[in-house]
Amino acid sequence: MTDQPRTGTPDPTTGSSPSDPLPVVVGVDGSDHSLAALRWAIAEARSRRAPLVALTAYSVPIFAASGMDGGYATIDDSIIRDGAQAVVDAAVQGVDTEGLALQTSVESGDAAGVLLGWSERAQVVVVGSRGRGGFVGRLLGSVSGALPAHAHCPIVTVPPAAKRADRVEDVIVSAVDGSEHARMAVIAAAEEARRAGLPLRLLCALPPITASMAWVPAPLDRDGMRHDIDEQMVAGTRWLQHHFPDLDITYDIIDGVPVDVVVEASASARLVVLGTRGRGGFAGMLLGSTSRGVQAHARGPVMVVPDRDDPRLADRSSFGPMAEGQTA
Repeated sequence: MTDQPRTGTPDPTTGSSPSDPLPVVVGVDGSDHSLAALRWAIAEARSRRAPLVALTAYSVPIFAASGMDGGYATIDDSIIRDGAQAVVDAAVQGVDTEGLALQTSVESGDAAGVLLGWSERAQVVVVGSRGRGGFVGRLLGSVSGALPAHAHCPIVTVPPAAKRADRVEDVIVSAVDGSEHARMAVIAAAEEARRAGLPLRLLCALPPITASMAWVPAPLDRDGMRHDIDEQMVAGTRWLQHHFPDLDITYDIIDGVPVDVVVEASASARLVVLGTRGRGGFAGMLLGSTSRGVQAHARGPVMVVPDRDDPRLADRSSFGPMAEGQTA
């Protein structure tokens, strides 16, 4: 897709004008992880024909005073701000941003809170899977694990190994578990695939029986489960194809632990897309401690899609069987 240069930059206070697209926002702290996130965000901004905002956040430390009054003393934040600005400037100077409407931003406050605020006026927020220590180090790492649960737009976590040219398969992967949250993610994945001109692969995991499931009173009919899931996947693919008729869509049912399947898929896919919650499968395991495991071990970019209203969800039931307890 040919990039069309734009003029002007987004305003972090008032937001873009109605005629301008919302920006792609990327957190930068100078670490290798954040630089990988920056490179990915640049490519994504070009794909979306959107402005790019590269930002960092810092907190001003408070020190206990030595006087008898027991008060607190603050330090001048100008040195910290200048240092944070230098980190962002060095990062963007080291990459190719030609043709992009680029803005850098240095903001005081908790990194997660700053990014959460930007997520209300961004198309997507991009972060590295880990960060560095120091005053801007809090931007990544724990933030990338906590942000997806509360963000208002999709969050993409990018590990250092994620370079688009290194992907083995030019395909977008969406992990599904039959939940409505997963269907929201599937729609977002289809939009990503259509924009990139890539095929979409839907993945569903059939977890193994483990010792922790010994309480199950009767043997599980895995063949029957696979048959039911297959019927649901056929119907779901038919529904999605109806809304994206020109998209190449396939699906796979894979035996394995959902998180392991996600990590394996991330090694070769251009992007793996998940919902924020689910039925105990892919999306259901994303929150809490497991989410940190997925983001820590994924070998490619992972997008987490928040809940959102979409009229295309309303007609899913008319295309065939759905997971038990699920309605459109």
